[in-house]
Amino acid sequence: QVQLQESGPGLVKPSQTLSLTCTVSGGSITTNSYYWSWIRQPPGKGLEWIGHITYSGSTYSSPSLKSRTSISRDTSNNQFSLQLSSVTPEDTAVYYCARDFLYWGQGTQVTVSS
Repeated sequence: QVQLQESGPGLVKPSQTLSLTCTVSGGSITTNSYYWSWIRQPPGKGLEWIGHITYSGSTYSSPSLKSRTSISRDTSNNQFSLQLSSVTPEDTAVYYCARDFLYWGQGTQVTVSS
C-alpha cells in the first residue's frame, strides 16, 4: 500500500519561501495515471488544493496560488516537493501531500511568523 510522508521546516519567516517534500513508499510516482497533490488546511478553515504533479511530470496549480507555487519531483528518490514563495501569516496551515486524494500523508504544520 502506498504511503506518503511530508517533511520540512515547521516555521517560516514572512517573505521567505516555504519548502516541503513528500516521500512516497509502496509505489512509484511515475506510475501511469497517478496524480500527486499538495493540499493545505488553515486553522479553522477547510481544505485548499494547492496543486499537483502528474506521473509524467506535468504540473498544475491553483489559480489563486499559481504565481507563488512551484511543484517538482525527484524520481530517483521517489519524492515530490512544494515551494511556496513570499509567504505571509495567511499561509499558516497544515500541509498534506496525497495521491489522487485517496492516499494522504499525516500532514505537517507550517507556521509563518517572525
